[in-house]
Amino acid sequence: MASVEEIRNAQRAKGPATVLAIGTATPDNCLYQSDFADYYFRVTKSEHMTELKKKFNRICDKSMIKKRYIHLTEEMLEEHPNIGAYMAPSLNIRQEIITAESTQAWSTSSCGVLRDTVVTFRGPSEDALDSLVGQAFFGDGSAAVIIGSDPIARLNDHSFNLVSAAQTFIPNSAGAIAGNLREVGLTFHLWPNVPTLISENIENCLTKAFDPIGISDWNSLFWIAHPGGPAILDAVEAKLGLDKQKLKATRHILSEYGNMSSACVLFILDEMRKKSLKEGKTTTGEGLD
Repeated sequence: MASVEEIRNAQRAKGPATVLAIGTATPDNCLYQSDFADYYFRVTKSEHMTELKKKFNRICDKSMIKKRYIHLTEEMLEEHPNIGAYMAPSLNIRQEIITAESTQAWSTSSCGVLRDTVVTFRGPSEDALDSLVGQAFFGDGSAAVIIGSDPIARLNDHSFNLVSAAQTFIPNSAGAIAGNLREVGLTFHLWPNVPTLISENIENCLTKAFDPIGISDWNSLFWIAHPGGPAILDAVEAKLGLDKQKLKATRHILSEYGNMSSACVLFILDEMRKKSLKEGKTTTGEGLD
């Protein structure tokens, strides 16, 4: 008779963890970046702040974003005006919206939509330019994956294997990117030198992850980089000497959806998978292993 340990070992997969399927979703409400400054200052009753609006418009123009999907509608903002104010208490109503809508979304779809903008949306302030950056970049979306191992080749020809991982701690970076939950919602704070912090430390992280498997040519890899913003992508690209095509999928998702927090990474993974399949590549990673 087989032992319990032998039975368990027989049930375990031998291969690496594998992304077998990816699902993504966005809200129906789509806003175009070229119109967003007018929309934002109108719905927050801030059209009198003409100079700040010009500054915000420049931020939007430089964002490299074409459109975003946002759960908050103009009707919601009319019904709950505190959400559109800069310092009015609104945490309770934000949580109520998320709870009610999440219950409905999960009952009708396998992939509920993240509602970052519900908790982060707020009016403009001359004293909070980092908050304005958040308003110009963040969008709503969600993604989910099925992780397995030893996939059946005929059914899962277009999967991703997880072969190595690493992390790097950056000294003196606490607070560089921060979200603080307050009565006014989730406040966003960003240091101006974030692109430098990331680009100056990314190679250390890459070396930790890829040295064990003998890879040191960063252009020999396919790239799924979180699209925090064009300045971050430009800095990473320059620091590592990446070919311009390496971050194409990342820049495409930034353009079409904005920054959806962590969900962006899986949107990019799915974009690369679909494009690789469409173009007849030999792997899901643009033909690269």
